[in-house]
Amino acid sequence: MKFSFFYHSLLSDWNHGNAHFLRGVVSDLLARGHEVQVFEPANAWSKANMLQDHGLAPLNDFHKTYPQLTSQPYERESLDLEQVAYDSDVVVVHEWNEPWLVNGLGELRNKLQRGGNSEQSFTLLFHDTHHRAVSDPSWLHRFKLEYYDGVLAFGESLTEVYRRHGWHHDVWTWHEAADTRVFYPRQPNSRYPSGDFVWVGNWADGERAADLEEFLFFPLREMQLHSYAFGVNYPREVLSQLAWEGVHYGGWIANFRVPELYANFKFTVHVPRNYYADRLPGIPTIRPFEAMACGVPLICSPWDDAEGLFQAGEDYLVARDATEMQQHMRAVLEDRDLVKDMTSTALATIRARHTCSHRVDQLLSIITAIKQCPQQSSETIKSPKEVAA
Repeated sequence: MKFSFFYHSLLSDWNHGNAHFLRGVVSDLLARGHEVQVFEPANAWSKANMLQDHGLAPLNDFHKTYPQLTSQPYERESLDLEQVAYDSDVVVVHEWNEPWLVNGLGELRNKLQRGGNSEQSFTLLFHDTHHRAVSDPSWLHRFKLEYYDGVLAFGESLTEVYRRHGWHHDVWTWHEAADTRVFYPRQPNSRYPSGDFVWVGNWADGERAADLEEFLFFPLREMQLHSYAFGVNYPREVLSQLAWEGVHYGGWIANFRVPELYANFKFTVHVPRNYYADRLPGIPTIRPFEAMACGVPLICSPWDDAEGLFQAGEDYLVARDATEMQQHMRAVLEDRDLVKDMTSTALATIRARHTCSHRVDQLLSIITAIKQCPQQSSETIKSPKEVAA
């Protein structure tokens, strides 16, 4: 099949986590013999910031790591949506796109359907990987999704939001996953610093600042661990706090370099943003998938694995408060048997159920069902767990 993806960026993951999953999905589709084209705005803010801060080196590294991946930059004035439709069997549109693009493709899909032009018929899917549907309810009303074949939501709680908006049979839970072509256990190396603990994550808007203090900064301060933090958008006062806490700040790191970084540290921590801990339970975002795929011990602040994606206490440890976080940190630093068992179990869970290949299996199953029976309920599509089985 011929796939077209419209995302913010394939080339840059600077403060742009959606690139992680997109790269893995596109790589797997290409490996299976499908044709794929990825469209991204010519003025994408993620790539612009990356180039401003780091020059062309990250782009060169990207092409060395993913020689099979390319993207097509576009501008609104010159983008020919009808040509894209003609060239595509499946079009996937990410929620980061502007309404003119999201709605324009939907209206084109409706036009072709009404005109009975089977030669230009394509399957059109909307992909949502954010909390805006609950944090900013008016956001969803910018889009006219009634002409889409369905919605892909990255967690069951978000799927339920769309069902409440009327997408009872045409929304599917499509979790993110690890690209195990890139994310796998590595040997320690001299390219990056080493130590006890590493945190990889962007500061965002600081809405989880209290959780980071309780589950990260306070335990690190108490235990005086050799620690590093990597990411972007850290305010000056936060950088000052990190320095005061004794946490070395490493700045931005390309996501495809993170497996090498993890290899030099003894554990990492996941602190979900508040929306994923409270209002959209069961959505871990992509970082835990990637950490477990790399074989690094993972400790999480509380989050409700409502869908049973993992096995708490076996794949990773959960700390209910700062005291328990310190206990877990001590355990992964001192108990080699615990670390060996936990990381091997987590790695097995990822490889059995949560790779980008599993998600491509599911995506192809969804597309087949839409083509065979457009009114088929999404509840009959296999879940990630069932696909793996």
